[in-house]
Amino acid sequence: MKKMYMALLLTIVLGLMLTACSGGNGGKNNSANNESNNTQQEDKVTEPTQTTKEMMDAMLATIEPPALMELQGDMLAQMYYLDAALLDQYTIMTPMMNIKTNEVAIIKVKDAKDVPAVEEAIKKRAGDVQKQFETYLQDQYENAKNYKLVTKGKYVLFVISDSAEADKLVAEFETFFAQK
Repeated sequence: MKKMYMALLLTIVLGLMLTACSGGNGGKNNSANNESNNTQQEDKVTEPTQTTKEMMDAMLATIEPPALMELQGDMLAQMYYLDAALLDQYTIMTPMMNIKTNEVAIIKVKDAKDVPAVEEAIKKRAGDVQKQFETYLQDQYENAKNYKLVTKGKYVLFVISDSAEADKLVAEFETFFAQK
């Protein structure tokens, strides 16, 4: 048990070190299509009855993701540039090892007026991941460039994955907002 704890702790520390070393790119996003094609805003949205954690679990059950860990505490501000005070709830899953770009975030804001700020923070996060992988692993860099950003009412979904899995995750996310 102690060895498992130490291995997990070492993985987290290494991930933090690699993330810190990746630097920022000033929030630049080279893919203009992501802004217009992946963002969907609707005025009247039926609120899901599930928590963001329950939504995440259901979504991840539709694919075979690599090992992911839930983002906690101060990492929200460090990696996603978000103030937790703006959020009602969130669940963010990031890769356990720094050889994959796969990330999935479901964020619910307290006030819909804060959705654009969350979208901008996510675009900055996507840019950071792109910068980190642009000279490292080309397939992962392509995944990061083709991220999905979907907004439904007070909810924002962010997905970095290969396109087939990303599409499955977006489709599953959409089911939580289906009219009843």
